[in-house]
Amino acid sequence: KYGTLETFAGIVKAEAAKTKIPVCLHLDHGNSFELAVQAMKAGYTSVMIDGSHEDFENNIAVTKKVVDVANAFGIPVEAELGKVGGKEDDLEADADTNTDPQEAKEFVERTGVSSLAGTPVLDKPRVSAIKEVVDVPLVLHGASGLSEEDVRECVERGMCKVNFATELRVAYTDAVKKLLEEKPETFDPKKLGVVAMEAVKEQVIARMKMCGCDGKAE
Repeated sequence: KYGTLETFAGIVKAEAAKTKIPVCLHLDHGNSFELAVQAMKAGYTSVMIDGSHEDFENNIAVTKKVVDVANAFGIPVEAELGKVGGKEDDLEADADTNTDPQEAKEFVERTGVSSLAGTPVLDKPRVSAIKEVVDVPLVLHGASGLSEEDVRECVERGMCKVNFATELRVAYTDAVKKLLEEKPETFDPKKLGVVAMEAVKEQVIARMKMCGCDGKAE
């Protein structure tokens, strides 16, 4: 919608070269096999194929197809099974579509996927249940707005990757609104970007500490 995969890959590659910590460029919620392959060719180092809108068998089919190509590129694939139990991209998931542990086990075994999203946000016992039968990292989507206690417990129960989006957008926009209120004469988008990115940075740092992933880069 807002640019090309090649442009994003070029920007991230240039910035990643300036730091010693590992940097990943991830395609989030790739909605087709073609898009996932395009991202790999553009230089993305991780892709997600979201076939959760498909039925179980078709989700397995498209995910396995992406995994087969990704294996040739040597990059991991994240997939989604069931619906997330939180607000994500303005879509609310129904509680009765939460991921079933045995389906998750079968899905991982048949696709060879590297990580799995779709475990319900607030059904924490089910996080543990899925972790017991699935041997790949679990991904928590729609974490914005959850309490620190809830996120920490989900991590303790087996979530290895936690996605925050909405609250980062809010931090960005609120910073812009504040600057325009204080200095309504501001017209340079670069100045808006400076305060907005700093606000997002602070929020990311706070969330990294909350999830316990700070200071672990190797």
